[in-house]
Amino acid sequence: MAHILVVEDEEHLAKGIRFNLQAEGYDVSVSGDGASALQLINASQTPVDLVVLDLMLPGMSGYSVCEQLRDQGSEIPILMLSARTLPEDRTRGFDVGADQYLTKPFELDELLSRIKGLLTRHGGRAKSAPPKAKPSELPSINGRLVNFETFEVTTIDQTCIHLTAMEIKLLRYFWENEGRVIPRYELLEEVWEQPGRIQTRAPDQFMRRLRKLFEDDSAKPKHFVTVRDAGYRFIRSPD
Repeated sequence: MAHILVVEDEEHLAKGIRFNLQAEGYDVSVSGDGASALQLINASQTPVDLVVLDLMLPGMSGYSVCEQLRDQGSEIPILMLSARTLPEDRTRGFDVGADQYLTKPFELDELLSRIKGLLTRHGGRAKSAPPKAKPSELPSINGRLVNFETFEVTTIDQTCIHLTAMEIKLLRYFWENEGRVIPRYELLEEVWEQPGRIQTRAPDQFMRRLRKLFEDDSAKPKHFVTVRDAGYRFIRSPD
């Protein structure tokens, strides 16, 4: 049973979300402010599997909560809720590490669908994950082994690095579209599930992360290439 933390200061909305999530079989905790949410995440005996995070919170904004979690190295999927509809608000949410952004008012079915999707993608790293594949069976990029099931990358020096749900989703999309130039709008629509017209630095930031992991020189990428005025291209074997 997935444990979901709802961080929402509007009591009636928090109760409504909790009621519907519990009806779906989830274990739900509720916090009314950012500071207590961070404390609960760090101290809870039952690990939090997903955070539904309101943007406008007393004392500490949802942006700050999200940013602190990512700075701590947390990979918990975060679904950000906000009554703000401006593109820059959505952009900032992705820039601080949110996986999804949903504007209020929202349809219950869409909220449940997004939560299910995030948990499914992140669930590849659950404790009951399938047996690890042998190194010889794992796909590789520039000598780094990729396990799409456990969200792990094994570097050349045998260091195991964990990827977030969004990072592995982006990497898988590139893998499945090898050699093709992928426009930014397509990444936003297919990976982030957001309108392709929004302005955000999120794809660029995630590309920098992938380059640091897989390129010998991230300043001169050969595998994750920017195609000027067109998008990005993944090249598994540049030679």
